[in-house]
Amino acid sequence: MTPGILADAAIAALFETGALVTERPLDGDQIQPASLDLRLGARAFRVRASFLPGRETPVRTKLDRLKLHEVDLSEGAVLETGCVYIVPLMERLALPAGLSASTNPKSSTGRLDIFTRVMVDGGQEFDKVPAGYHGELYIEISPRTFPIIVRAGSRLSQIRFRSGNALLNEEQLVDLHASERLVSTGDANISGGGIALSIDLEGDERGLIGYRGKRHTGVIDVDRKAAHDVLDFWEPIHRRQAAEMVLDPDEFYILVSREAVHVPPLFAAEMTPFDPLVGEFRVHYAGFFDPGFGHDPAGGAGSRAVLEVRSHEVPFILEHGQIVGRLVYEHMAERPNALYGTDLSSNYQAQGLKLSKHFRSID
Repeated sequence: MTPGILADAAIAALFETGALVTERPLDGDQIQPASLDLRLGARAFRVRASFLPGRETPVRTKLDRLKLHEVDLSEGAVLETGCVYIVPLMERLALPAGLSASTNPKSSTGRLDIFTRVMVDGGQEFDKVPAGYHGELYIEISPRTFPIIVRAGSRLSQIRFRSGNALLNEEQLVDLHASERLVSTGDANISGGGIALSIDLEGDERGLIGYRGKRHTGVIDVDRKAAHDVLDFWEPIHRRQAAEMVLDPDEFYILVSREAVHVPPLFAAEMTPFDPLVGEFRVHYAGFFDPGFGHDPAGGAGSRAVLEVRSHEVPFILEHGQIVGRLVYEHMAERPNALYGTDLSSNYQAQGLKLSKHFRSID
């Protein structure tokens, strides 16, 4: 198998060979250019606390000990903020020896401040699936700001399949940026195998720089597009005199990168979720960027990275142009049949500062 991230056709082939199995037929748009959306099963289990199963321990063994009660998702149910739920997923794996995988929240999941991560039987890390894994997949869900409605089939997370080592090293990343212009700044900061993204706090023509999530709101249905009023859930933040802002502890913010981002068709990217070298805050719960994001022929010129930001422990001052995270790039094993953007009518192509698809535009 060619080293790299598996593209859409190869992901579809995993179902034909039995390496991927699902409880019901795939949704028409479930396979993305470089990933597969994962669907919730029919039952959720409220648990006392987050956990990892540990070496050679099935998830269900610990789940039986830690679960508080069961929630039926077949007709939809509310998951409350501050609670932790474990949901077996519809998809299960029987990977060949040379194929591993990693998972991440979908973009819309991160923008709703829904903390999710996937675990496997015998797992010692979240969001990592070892090569050759055979077994079920489980997702941990913890809504942080808004209560949510989910149901069997809701898609909160996605999985990427990887053959061999696909990661570009620093020298390769420098060369790729020189030829493909991965970010819109000419003096890109490239180190540690990643290319830096900084924060835009100058705002748009209205001075809008971001949004802060409100507390004590109604529920958000994760399967309904454009169904909710922005101002019922978000407080717009406008630039004051200085291009800076204070992140309050335990508050959730939607901000945007200063740079436009470009992911060429033969590559996939991922944002590192937290870098302790740039400050005591977490940026970007949802880290996958598909081939074609920001690619001009796919309608993506000017696409910027929307950043989900939460401060830790202490207030933290962000200034315009401050580095907040890094993108790492990986080779695709082959070019996808469909690119992110015009091929798929993607929600966030050519985006600037943009909330999740669940909210009606206030423009």
